[in-house]
Amino acid sequence: MDVVAANQLDLTFAALADPTRRAILARLATGEASVTELAEPFAMSQPAISKHLKVLERAGLISRGRDAQRRPRRLDAAPLAEATMWLERYRQFWEARYQRLDALLDELKKDELKKDEHKKQESRAPGKRRRRKSR
Repeated sequence: MDVVAANQLDLTFAALADPTRRAILARLATGEASVTELAEPFAMSQPAISKHLKVLERAGLISRGRDAQRRPRRLDAAPLAEATMWLERYRQFWEARYQRLDALLDELKKDELKKDEHKKQESRAPGKRRRRKSR
């Protein structure tokens, strides 16, 4: 991974670290919206929302359009796709680890069943009686 891609990934994850910014992205996933529309569900000032939007813009996650007097924001999903590809490598790594763990647990379970079956057969073998404990 080159430095530029690593920096973009850092910006993306930093932007996603905040729940307000994630909520803004979720809203923009349904379509473009103005700053006022984006600020409605939050108990914060418009300048505070604008700061969140600047972080999202710097990360390349949203862009600003121009529609007469409005400047609607829209979602740009490319950085999310890059973050997903980066995470996918680690998901595959952990999935392989879990599969090996599952195989080991299955093997241990089979061994335990064999031991239990062997004990049952020994207890049923002729000539071997269990002693009863005297009271």
